Order: sequence, then C-alpha cells, then structure tokens
Amino acid sequence: MVKGFKDLLVWQKSMALCRMVYALQKMLPKEEIYGLGDQLRRAIISVPSNIAEGYGRDSDADFAHFLTIARGSLYEVETQLELAESLGYFTVPGDVRSCIEEVGRMLTGFVNKLRN
Repeated sequence: MVKGFKDLLVWQKSMALCRMVYALQKMLPKEEIYGLGDQLRRAIISVPSNIAEGYGRDSDADFAHFLTIARGSLYEVETQLELAESLGYFTVPGDVRSCIEEVGRMLTGFVNKLRN
C-alpha cells in the first residue's frame, strides 16, 4: 500500500539514479562544472522532484502531467550523459543506462495507467 510518494518504486529508482548521476558529474572537467555539470544536476533532481510534486496534486490528470515533466527531464539527462561521453569526459556505465531505461518505462506506464 502506498502511503506517500516515498513508497512509489519509480520515485525510489529515480533517487538511486540521482545518486549515480551525481557521482558521474563529479568526473567532469573543471571547465564543465558550471555548464554541463549544473545542467545535469538540475535535470536529474527534477525527475524525483516532479514525481513527488505530482503525487501531492489533487487529480490523476495533474499527477500524470508532472510525471511527463519528470520523463522529459530524464530524457534531458540521457542526452547530457551522451554528450559528456561523446566528448570523452567519461563512459556512462551500463547500470546507469539500465536505470534510465527502467525509470523511463515506469514513468510511461504510470502515465498510461493514470490516463486510462
């Protein structure tokens, strides 16, 4: 039984992903700390934050809207990680890629469930 947003598996997984991405962004060069690093941090924290905010809204439609925002932020993170990797800053580990895919599937499924 879900008593709050912290009980949602998608929120828990997105928090784990946050910790992974924070660890990766620390590997960026100094010149990217305030560029790509800031963007990564803002985008990744937006994922669980929007899940939590949507949970606190009054309707399924509002919740679904915030879940789509979370999904958009997730795609933003994926893009930024791909860029960092292509620039040679680090290699995105498989567990991070898998977690991104899993959270994305969970968000999409949750949105579909709320809209039906």
